[in-house]
Amino acid sequence: MSPHDKPKTVALLLFPDVEVLDFAGPFEVFSLAALSVEPAPFRVVTVAATTAPISAIGGLKVTPDHDLDSCPPADVLLIPGGNGSRPAMRNEKILAWLKVQAAGAEIVASICTGALLLGKIGLLDGLRATTHWTAIEELRAVSSKIDVQPQTRFIDNGKVLTSAGISAGIDMSLYLVKRLCGEALADMVVREMEYDWRMKAAG
Repeated sequence: MSPHDKPKTVALLLFPDVEVLDFAGPFEVFSLAALSVEPAPFRVVTVAATTAPISAIGGLKVTPDHDLDSCPPADVLLIPGGNGSRPAMRNEKILAWLKVQAAGAEIVASICTGALLLGKIGLLDGLRATTHWTAIEELRAVSSKIDVQPQTRFIDNGKVLTSAGISAGIDMSLYLVKRLCGEALADMVVREMEYDWRMKAAG
């Protein structure tokens, strides 16, 4: 990244009953990467239907940075899962926002049952995809055009990536840091996190 490059905007979608580590793990990876080198390669923001505080699974309260209308265009769009992904995939305003953001993003990636939202808007049709092991049949039910891959940590289709449950989103995020910025930065983040990284993607 040259000093004149703008940082890539990493937008994390939030909703009530989002799984904490689904968004907090990737947030940690990309925000640490942003703090580890200059100029910062990433700017991480959170977005939800409104900017009112959200209650994640377990009761953690999170205040989004943006609502759907004020969120800047995402270069990297991350969709977490959790129990709240099912109501979110029935929310027409969220789905419409996802379609617009996904069209302009360089990378669109889901964690856990966030894949259900990507499947709902047709983004996984014709692609290999995975999700949390408990939601494999749900993902198949979303579209028969999705090549659902159980027992896969994460899958790189180029622009679109999907990961399995919870901690797999950390692995995928580290993989994306490596893909976008190089192995040295990914290694710096791994060392800072003291994390045992499972780095290989299926693709």
